[in-house]
Amino acid sequence: MRIAPSGEQFELTLGDQRAVVTEVGAGLRAYSAGGRELVDGYAADELADSDRGQLLLPWPNQIRDNVYRFKGVNYRLPLNEPERGNAIHGLTRWSSWTVVERAADRVVLEYLLHPQPGYPFLLELQVEYTLAPAGLTVRTTARNAGRDPCPYGAGAHPYLTVGPGGVDQAVLRIPAATMLKSDDRGIPVGAVRVEGARDFRRPRPIGTVQLDHCFTELDRGIQELPPRLPLLIPRPAARATLTVDHEGYARAPRARAAARPPALRAHPGRRVRGSRRRA
Repeated sequence: MRIAPSGEQFELTLGDQRAVVTEVGAGLRAYSAGGRELVDGYAADELADSDRGQLLLPWPNQIRDNVYRFKGVNYRLPLNEPERGNAIHGLTRWSSWTVVERAADRVVLEYLLHPQPGYPFLLELQVEYTLAPAGLTVRTTARNAGRDPCPYGAGAHPYLTVGPGGVDQAVLRIPAATMLKSDDRGIPVGAVRVEGARDFRRPRPIGTVQLDHCFTELDRGIQELPPRLPLLIPRPAARATLTVDHEGYARAPRARAAARPPALRAHPGRRVRGSRRRA
């Protein structure tokens, strides 16, 4: 039997919804509802190019020169973005995850991230995909299983699709006052006020604007936040919505004091619940 590049495929169904989760990286390869594709996925015999559908653990984005400092110690990570000289998007994207729960509309996968050069910490990771009448919910949980605090961050790439024809005619609204500015290596170097071509506080067509930015200072006075940013498609009338929230920390037996933002650290026995996404 031929093995797919993304490993075993776990298909979830509920009514007219269908999602496919992969063994490799516990990523989302496909998701559709009512016969319409909702994410820009990839075929079962393809590699997940552009990191599509992947979970980004235990950190998202780039780390300059693949070196970071934590609690007074410098750590050097594997260099997996050599063209820019960065470490990018964590350590679990290309690893096999284990299924621990399975139903027709739900699957839970786990991964034990062992200590290794550059990240000498023990981390238990879990992701749950659940279909419900309101859509697909993805919940990521991490637990520090080691003896010392560890740095941790989470991200994901659920690339929503606007259907055939590209995004030029899609009407976008981003109720954000600032965005992060990045250098030529993709490293954030500061925040700037949104203005001109990238100011989408009022809905308007995307047109030829190229977007690969982190928008911040969202207007929480809008009922549809936090943060729910719909792409509005003029024809045919359709909408795709992604929401993200965070459930915080849960104490385990003999856990130490909770980590406080902005420090990204998980203390021994401390479980970080959240990074919940719904599409």
